Amino acid sequence: MLSTNSRKWFVLYTKPRTEIKVSQRLSVLGIENYLPTRVEVRKWSDRKKKIIVPLLPSMILVNLLEKDAGKVFEVAGTVRYLFEKGKRAEVYNEEVLAMKYYLENTFQLNNNELVPGETIKVPLLEEDAIILSVKGKKCLAQLKKLGAIVSFQLN
Repeated sequence: MLSTNSRKWFVLYTKPRTEIKVSQRLSVLGIENYLPTRVEVRKWSDRKKKIIVPLLPSMILVNLLEKDAGKVFEVAGTVRYLFEKGKRAEVYNEEVLAMKYYLENTFQLNNNELVPGETIKVPLLEEDAIILSVKGKKCLAQLKKLGAIVSFQLN
């Protein structure tokens, strides 16, 4: 049984479009947090711009002791925790590490091997996924266990 003195990852909801600022403010307070992001190109009528967008809109993962859970509300922009069955929802450390690893590393597959509906093992994650679509050099697949959709570049 886990001790109540061990740190846990919790899902914290934020006000919309404040995730990056809240993450920075939590870090200033000394609260370990993880905000998975990706770079996206946004187009306007007069220009294109690369921006950083959160992968989990309005959510940040925070790692702290159960007794310190209230400290996050000292930060402007925090709303509440995600709850599951009446308890704060916990994320396993291995899941956070897998997410970090996946986002920090790139991998490639050969376009000729992939057919929609087929099951593949996603590199780096080593998880089974069903190919949803292959368009040009982009592939979309749905992870069987998590149900999450991942995309990656093909050779």
